[in-house]
Amino acid sequence: MLLRKKKIRSHSEDRLLALTLATTAGILNAMAFGAFGFFPSHMTGNTSQISAEVTGSDLHDLLFLAVLIAAFVTGAMLSRLAVAFGLKRNLRTIYCLVLLAEGVALALTALVEILWYSERNNGEILVTLSFLMGIHNSTSTQLSSGRVRSTHVTGTLTDAGIALGSWLRASLSQSEAADRALHRTVLLTHMVTIFSFLSGCVAGYLLFKLLGFEAMTGLGIVLALIAAGGIARTLHLTGVRFW
Repeated sequence: MLLRKKKIRSHSEDRLLALTLATTAGILNAMAFGAFGFFPSHMTGNTSQISAEVTGSDLHDLLFLAVLIAAFVTGAMLSRLAVAFGLKRNLRTIYCLVLLAEGVALALTALVEILWYSERNNGEILVTLSFLMGIHNSTSTQLSSGRVRSTHVTGTLTDAGIALGSWLRASLSQSEAADRALHRTVLLTHMVTIFSFLSGCVAGYLLFKLLGFEAMTGLGIVLALIAAGGIARTLHLTGVRFW
């Protein structure tokens, strides 16, 4: 699911990708909310809130929201540059490597909070999480050619609505009946992404309440292990040694 193959990706691969990356995105998003009362991936809300802050006198909040959005965009941009660099050099594991770096960075960020927690660092940690969410969403979007956006629920709901409308139209029209199965498959992929993110949010909030930043460290380790497993499997299948 983490490899860009020569053949067209199947919806089964994208649904597995959604189960993994949308769920982990939801977990991290809810953990950040439990810790700081803020969603690091909610760029629609953050952008809307900027408009409200413009009319106010609190320049600090305005700048913080702007930095948060810039961090998300920067993460998405760096993910794209890394993927483009890897694909140009036929590096099949580039998506795994990006995810591995994200997992390690997340685990280290959580460890910083565990060892040196201070409310003065909350802003910096949130910016870091927003940056990582940009990487996360960009990676899944590129790998699936836009079919799986792990953090962008608004866009996924829109895509699901379009797929539902297309399926209903095909169900009612004999001339489009041949496309009915395709529209149903696309709709299922989007619904898996949405429910994966939702279930991840519920699990993430409960885990953070129970374990605190230790749970966030564990999530980073899980992401790194998933990526490392993809790299190991690729090297094994291609007959390349680890050393």
